[in-house]
Amino acid sequence: MTQFDNSYARLPDRFYARIDPDPVDTPEMILFNTDLAETLGVTERDAAVFAGNVVPEGAEPLAQVYAAHQFGGWVPRLGDGRAILLGEVVTDQGRFDIQLKGAGRTPYSRNGDGRAWLGPVLREYIVSEFMAACDVPTTRALAAVATGERVQRERAYPGGVLTRVAASHIRVGTFQYFTAQEDNEAVRLLAEHVRDRHYPQAQTMLDLYSQIVAAQARLIARWMGLGFVHGVMNTDNTGIAGETIDYGPCAFIDSYAPNACYSSIDHHGRYAFDQQANIAGWNLAQLGSCFVGMLTEETGSQDAAVEALTQALNQFPAIYQTAWRETFAAKLGITDPRDGDEDLAQDLLSLMAQTRADFTNVFARLGTDKARDEFTDRPAFDAWAARWHARRDRGPEGAALMARANPQVIPRTHRLEEAIVAATEGDFAKALRLARVLSAPFDLADADRDLMAPPTQDEIVPATFCGT
Repeated sequence: MTQFDNSYARLPDRFYARIDPDPVDTPEMILFNTDLAETLGVTERDAAVFAGNVVPEGAEPLAQVYAAHQFGGWVPRLGDGRAILLGEVVTDQGRFDIQLKGAGRTPYSRNGDGRAWLGPVLREYIVSEFMAACDVPTTRALAAVATGERVQRERAYPGGVLTRVAASHIRVGTFQYFTAQEDNEAVRLLAEHVRDRHYPQAQTMLDLYSQIVAAQARLIARWMGLGFVHGVMNTDNTGIAGETIDYGPCAFIDSYAPNACYSSIDHHGRYAFDQQANIAGWNLAQLGSCFVGMLTEETGSQDAAVEALTQALNQFPAIYQTAWRETFAAKLGITDPRDGDEDLAQDLLSLMAQTRADFTNVFARLGTDKARDEFTDRPAFDAWAARWHARRDRGPEGAALMARANPQVIPRTHRLEEAIVAATEGDFAKALRLARVLSAPFDLADADRDLMAPPTQDEIVPATFCGT
């Protein structure tokens, strides 16, 4: 594998536990991301390395500790219970974590076995690479390996290990852990590490917090443009680098409903589609509380620190709204987004909600008769379309913008489930096909157009599950 330079491992020991992955029986490579490997300078393709049987030279395996608010409830100590960070590689494009997910027990596993079964591994590989193809900040998937072992959940499933690549795996919950411990030194060391690694332009800790707020606002706006429902936006799943992290009970909207909620454990819709910006703001408020001590030292006043952090957090709605407007303007082929374009986009979404039109296919087919066919109230759509035609750029630049903003195909839950069921029986063809098509979702071959179809009534998957 490539050369490692492990800055996180140089932090004090209380930030992590050093531990090697547990070997598996008969590792077999299922998916390997050759493009990402080339970017990272990774030349190794041995399944034993990506299963954790062989630790690459220069790696310093460790499990990170963190805490979290999970569904609003405080959990003071979590950590990587089934993931092990091998280390960091440095490329021309930056520094990246290489992590094995499903690599065995760690001191933070609690009652878990530290393993992953193949379904969540394939889901995260396929969905994260789709998100990357759509230019959404996200963790990436380098490899998916079958372990040759069985993992016991409600029944025995084939095991798997995912090699995940991220700008880093530092979370809001990482800061919360040390704040709850009243370990002010650790909070500052962590903040300085984050600033050096992700936000070197930040001059002060307030600058750092403000830039994290802005990164999260822009990220959630991008989710909304794809109809993406994360499903488990706990503070340990909110990455400080502004990337999408942890694809557990996630889903993409088929028939549009603004309050879409798929996660089987989200009983009250806390993380529903239309709540994601609010929850991101809530999570950032928890992060802000971790910065109070540092800003008090800088300003000499706790009241001044709280006021400054509050003002920074209060910028979230405006940053998010601007990013949302830009995201949907691109989807509508509007090359000069301005105030008022939100209304045009929202009116289309309202029409979609009234008739449960397919979110992805409406945007992919705008400008064609097929878009109109998605609506039962076609006169209402025609009235909206007249307003749209008067506003959009009808030239090649507008068309190109729409083509880049509207994927032809998404990771539909029923297709993912089909691929996972087949994989548990030893057939990886459907998973390989989804990985291939969804890594280039804007350029769909005729032979793959069946993947555009929303689920039939019999194919609907009403709930998604965490990848435990």
